[in-house]
Amino acid sequence: MKSQFRQVALIGKYHAAVSGAAASTRAALDDIAHFLHAQGCEVVFDRDTASSAGITGYTTLDVAAIGQQCDLVLVVGGDGTMLGIGRQLARHGVPLIGINQGRLGFITDIPLDLYRATLEPMLRGEYEEDQRSLMHGRVMRDGHCVFEALAMNDVVVNRGATSGMVELRVEVDGHFVANQRADGLIVASPTGSTAYSLSAGGPLLHPSTQGWVLVPIAPHTLSNRPIVLPESSEITIEVVSGRDASANFDMQSLASLLHGDRITVRRSQHSVRFLHPRGWTYFDTLRRKLHWYEK
Repeated sequence: MKSQFRQVALIGKYHAAVSGAAASTRAALDDIAHFLHAQGCEVVFDRDTASSAGITGYTTLDVAAIGQQCDLVLVVGGDGTMLGIGRQLARHGVPLIGINQGRLGFITDIPLDLYRATLEPMLRGEYEEDQRSLMHGRVMRDGHCVFEALAMNDVVVNRGATSGMVELRVEVDGHFVANQRADGLIVASPTGSTAYSLSAGGPLLHPSTQGWVLVPIAPHTLSNRPIVLPESSEITIEVVSGRDASANFDMQSLASLLHGDRITVRRSQHSVRFLHPRGWTYFDTLRRKLHWYEK
């Protein structure tokens, strides 16, 4: 039985050549492309991926065109690659499968050496679907939006690299919560609860949890603890004091902040669709990646 996905796009690490992994990346992408073709799929490459890896002989499209035309996207790389692509493709609703060529792989969960055995039944329609919410963050200055971005993992307000703590005023749905003095504050999604938030002492949130977690970074007052909020909330963080603060969106986009700037975080209208092997559970991923005891 052939694939239920007619046109499949391949996207890999954009900077493989810089990291010295160009040869292995090209070999992996080329091997996967041949496998997909044998399954009856029309293979398309992301234009930047093909250029970076030196791959020729395939139709190439930019990410927006992939979202509009393709039935499935295979992302070969690590979680950072998937985060960037997921944000760009969410508005198109195209499903994503992650093949892990990185280290952790919380959202690129298929090991590269097992991709053939894993993908074959998935392409026939044997898979689990998993939808992840996105956050829409904005930086407001004097009533005007000066910066905005989507985030799948987290929105982080950080102190400057050489300065002391920042003081941040936190509101939820227009209600004052607290003024916090800390190195920063993280607003994380369930997907991002295994990223920076976890390192800062935040809880793990199951992907089906409809909530955000608000996590202070090294707070001055130890009673400032992580709090889980409904994802329907709008969270506002105002910079009261502190130098050189910045707002980071999945640690890939940032804006320099001034006193009085207000960072608002709300749920995006878009979500990311992940496909996993049949029988996949979130707990399997946690057990492998966090090295929990296995009986």
